[in-house]
Amino acid sequence: MNLNNYPAEPFRIKSVEPVKMIPLEERERVIREAGFNTFLIPSDEVYIDLLTDSGTNAMSDRQWAGMMMGDEAYAGSRNFLHLEKTVQEIFGFRHIIPTHQGRGAENLLSQIAIKPGQYVPGNMYFTTTRYHQEHNGGIFIDIIRDEAHNAGLNIPFKGDIDLNKLQKLIDEKGEENIAYVCLAVTVNLAGGQPVSMKNMKAVRELTDYYGIKVFFDATRCVENAYFIKEQEEGYSNKSIQEIVKEMFSYADGCTMSGKKDCLVNIGGFLCVNDDDLFSEAKELVVVYEGMPSYGGMAGRDMEAMAIGLRESLQYEYIEHRVKQVRYLGDKLREAGIPMIEPTGGHAVFLDAARFCPHLTQDQFPAQSLAANLYVESGVRSMERGIVSAGRDNNTGEHHRPKLETVRLTIPRRVYTYRHMDLVAEAVQSLYRRRETIKGLRFVYEPKQLRFFTARFEEID
Repeated sequence: MNLNNYPAEPFRIKSVEPVKMIPLEERERVIREAGFNTFLIPSDEVYIDLLTDSGTNAMSDRQWAGMMMGDEAYAGSRNFLHLEKTVQEIFGFRHIIPTHQGRGAENLLSQIAIKPGQYVPGNMYFTTTRYHQEHNGGIFIDIIRDEAHNAGLNIPFKGDIDLNKLQKLIDEKGEENIAYVCLAVTVNLAGGQPVSMKNMKAVRELTDYYGIKVFFDATRCVENAYFIKEQEEGYSNKSIQEIVKEMFSYADGCTMSGKKDCLVNIGGFLCVNDDDLFSEAKELVVVYEGMPSYGGMAGRDMEAMAIGLRESLQYEYIEHRVKQVRYLGDKLREAGIPMIEPTGGHAVFLDAARFCPHLTQDQFPAQSLAANLYVESGVRSMERGIVSAGRDNNTGEHHRPKLETVRLTIPRRVYTYRHMDLVAEAVQSLYRRRETIKGLRFVYEPKQLRFFTARFEEID
C-alpha cells in the first residue's frame, strides 16, 4: 500500500473517550446474552464500534460552541432560521421541515406523496425507507443497475438507476401509478455506492416527461459529491458545494438523516419545493414530531446541524473521510478478503456469502459473521443481508437479497488509521478460521425491522 494515498486527519483531537478490550471469555458471554445480535451488545463491552455511522460522529469545537447558543423557544427559534437558510443555500430547495431523524422525514414524505397501490421505484431498498413506503400503501420496486448486485464487480457509480427498468415500469403501470422515484445518494445496501451526475440528470429528464416527482435520500450526499468530483468527467475542478447544488437541482425534494453527512448525533429534515406538499407536511409534523420550526429537534441541535453541514463541504474533511474508509478496504482487499467492490463512501461491506460458503442464506451467514467478528476482536459491525431484508408482507416469505453482507461502518472523525489496522487484522484472523463459523436460527423474530431486536441461537 502506498501510504501517500491516504491523507492525515485534518483535525486535532481535543477530547478523548477511553475504550477497553474485554477478555475473550467475556465477549463469548456477551454475544450469547445478546442473542448473537450486535445491536443488543452494551456499548461498554465494545472495543471498536463500527455498527453504524448514524449519529456516531465527533462534533467540532464550532459545533459544540453552537450548542451553547441554543434557542429553545417552542416556535420561531433563531436556530431553525439558521438551519433553514443553510439548507436552502446548500441544497436549493424552497421549504424545509426539521424532524427528529431521517426516518421521521421518510414517514412524512410517504404519507403526503403515496396513494395506496402506487409504485415507488428506487435504486435499491433501505430498511426504514421501504417500511414507511409500504406502511402507507406503496409498492417498492428496485430499479438499480444490475451490476450493483454483483459484489465482486469493481466499476464506478454502481448506484445508478437503470433507465430501461424505470421506463418499463412506467410503460407497464402508467405514470399516474408512480408515486415518485426514490433516488439514494449514496446507495447504502449496495455498499455505499455513488450515483453519477449524468444518471441523476437523465432520471430527471425522463421523469419530467411524464410529470413524475423525484425525491432524493440525501443522507450521504456529500460523500456522493466527492465520488463525482473524483471520478466523473467534467467535475474535477468543481467544489464539493457546487456539485451538491447541481445534484439537488435534479430533485423535487429530499429526506435527510442529519446523523450522517451533517456531522451531528441526532436530527434530520424533509425538503420540498411544492407548496401543497409543504402545507401537508407542516400539518403532519405537528402530529408526529413537533412544531414546524423544530420538528422533534432541540434548538441547539439545529444549530450544530447548520454548522456541521458547512463543515462537511470542506474538501479536506470529505477527502479524508472517504479515503479512511478506502484505507480499510484496500488492506482487506490485499489480504484476499471477499468484499463489495469498489469500496464505498461510509463503510466496507464484507461479502458473507463468499466468506462463509459453507452456510446457506437461511442459516444467516452475515448475522453469524458479525457476531463472530465481535467475539474475535471486540469489533462491532452489523448484518446487511436476509435478516435486514425482512419478510414479504403478502407471502410471509423472506426477502432474499442477492447481497449478503456485513457492514463495517466508519464513524466520522472518531477513529484513526491505526484503528483501521486493528479491524483489518481481526477480519483476516477470522477469515483464516472461517469454517468454524456456525449458522444461526431465530429465537425471537419481530414483525417489523427485525434486525434491530431479533435474537438468535447457533445451529449445532
